[in-house]
Amino acid sequence: MKAIRYYGPGDIRLDDIPEPTVGPKQVKIKVAWNGICGSDIYSYYSIIPGLSPTITAPHPTTKETLPITMGHEFSGTIVDIGSEVDRSKLVVGQHVTIEPSWSCLKETCVQCTTLETQNLCPKLALLGVSGGCGGLAEYAVVDEHQAHVLPEGVSLEMGAMMEPLAVAWHAVKKANVKAGCSALILGAGPVGIMILKILKVNGAGWVGISGRAEKRCELAQLHGASSAFNVAHSGVDVVQETMQGTEGRGVDVVFDCGGSQDTINAALASVRPGGLIMNVAVWKDIPAIDMNLMMYKEVVLAHSFVYAGDHEQLLQTVAQGKFADLTSLITRRIPMEDLVDRGIMALIHEKHEHVKILVHP
Repeated sequence: MKAIRYYGPGDIRLDDIPEPTVGPKQVKIKVAWNGICGSDIYSYYSIIPGLSPTITAPHPTTKETLPITMGHEFSGTIVDIGSEVDRSKLVVGQHVTIEPSWSCLKETCVQCTTLETQNLCPKLALLGVSGGCGGLAEYAVVDEHQAHVLPEGVSLEMGAMMEPLAVAWHAVKKANVKAGCSALILGAGPVGIMILKILKVNGAGWVGISGRAEKRCELAQLHGASSAFNVAHSGVDVVQETMQGTEGRGVDVVFDCGGSQDTINAALASVRPGGLIMNVAVWKDIPAIDMNLMMYKEVVLAHSFVYAGDHEQLLQTVAQGKFADLTSLITRRIPMEDLVDRGIMALIHEKHEHVKILVHP
């Protein structure tokens, strides 16, 4: 079968590889769609520390070295099931979305003792990043617990967006957002806009969002943003605009999806005394943080990393039709052979035109 293989930074190839077969507790998926993630862009330039193997150093959980099959935001149809799979839950023909993470699950691992902390396992792996059968291929084989049946009427395109939506869901849940709360989202990418959508579904009040692309800011407003600040325009002051929007109080919670010195500075200046900053970004550079300002304002700085036991509740909400319009974030659909030129490169150089690009094997 055809598959996109990652050999290292700047070296991504379309290969012919053997079609995978199921193990006793696995299901085989005919992949329908796979979304391009920010981590795929990161990987194009460098190895992801802790998650990616190298040519010589295997990942501790997958035991694989490079090259690996890419893709972790994917959906598809079950075409085969292993002999020990629970057939009361999974059968051939079902449309599923894939939860690509898995941990070591060893009894000696404290983080793996509960579903809610398995994402903190020091040996956490992601399909398509750490090894395994990634979704940028014609077929993938996954463990049965990684396949979640899509609610009736939910498209396979929408199914490919469940992984980043789960990232956003986890962040909002950890922030303990209440109805009527105010929020600022720094970064109007797919996860930022999804956080916005979840906040509005949960009854949030004023929600501002900042970004560097007009299309993304426009989509944020379509999805319920009270204000969208295009910081690529000169004279746009996110802190000042946020203070005006909250009548000088500052917001209850800031979601930092940008991961830069500018965003953490804006977060500290925009959050109200006693408020919360939720970091959702992976940082390339270590920021300088004004700890005295954090202390004087009694600001809590928290972090959210991927997801842990969130998919079931998320899919129940999706089944209620509350996220049906998220397919408006899809700005391009491409075949696998165009992944680099019309996918990764487009998201790097054409941010003004694109939000989420889906790949179809």
